[in-house]
Amino acid sequence: MPQRPDLSDLNWNLLRSFCVIAEEKGITRAARRLNMSQPSVSLALQKLEENLGCQLIFRGSRHFALTLRGEKIYQECSEMFRAVDRIGTLAEDRNDEEFGELRLFLISGLRSPLFDEAIRLYHQRYPSISWRIDVLNSPEIVRRLNQDKAGLGICLLTKPMINLECRHLFREEFGIFCGAEHLLYGRAEVSVRDLQQEPFVAFTCAIEGIGLEPMVMAREGLGLGNRISGSSHDLQEVQRMIVSGVGIGLLPVPSAADEVAAGRLWPLRLTDQPLGADLFLVYNPQTPPTPPEQRFIDLIDELLKLYPGMM
Repeated sequence: MPQRPDLSDLNWNLLRSFCVIAEEKGITRAARRLNMSQPSVSLALQKLEENLGCQLIFRGSRHFALTLRGEKIYQECSEMFRAVDRIGTLAEDRNDEEFGELRLFLISGLRSPLFDEAIRLYHQRYPSISWRIDVLNSPEIVRRLNQDKAGLGICLLTKPMINLECRHLFREEFGIFCGAEHLLYGRAEVSVRDLQQEPFVAFTCAIEGIGLEPMVMAREGLGLGNRISGSSHDLQEVQRMIVSGVGIGLLPVPSAADEVAAGRLWPLRLTDQPLGADLFLVYNPQTPPTPPEQRFIDLIDELLKLYPGMM
């Protein structure tokens, strides 16, 4: 059985010269491509054949041809050098040099193309940074940022907080909704008077004196929500109670869209009575943002400039 050649000291330049010879189908053209003399390329081929102990190219043929073993070795060499090129490309990628954790406090049920695009682009640019998203209501987010002085928050505010850095993202449209079994279900328009005595399902923060702008507007401007029949910190639970008929209530229009389409919720439209809340990106200026946090802030600013209408 032939002894396998020892290739531990094999010169890679010989393999590369052979690859070019095979690709150019001749020593003369390979020499031009390698910017070497023809004798030097011939000598490289000869040394490689001696090291491998086999013939790679047929000699004396009027047409260039690799031997069977030469063809197989060329295929392996070609793949090997493609892998080397890929390694070089990966070495140029600086994304994985960014590491750490990005912590976000987020209101429940947020539907936002802006936020979704920010997550997609951020992970694409900084794949080694891990995410931690805690879902809280807006007052709790503010309390956490004031208390812990760390992390970023995305929450609803009636106005920017004096002690926090607040970047306005967009204004979210709210609507008043009822469930499928409610007497007002299916009505094209309703009056304020129709709604004033209706039991109301509210966000807990809106009835604890902390305030939620649409609820403040509904109470003070429209006289709604005097009878609270249910409350929760969580948007999904507020929505569940409204669907179940516990009462009417305020919901972000995008979050309610699927239930409206399915016929489980109905928007109670009041003419000329827009309701909305401002969404902010907030953090505590007493603690400088960490590098992952600053990159997220910068990305949000970038998206807001590129797509000012994106919500």
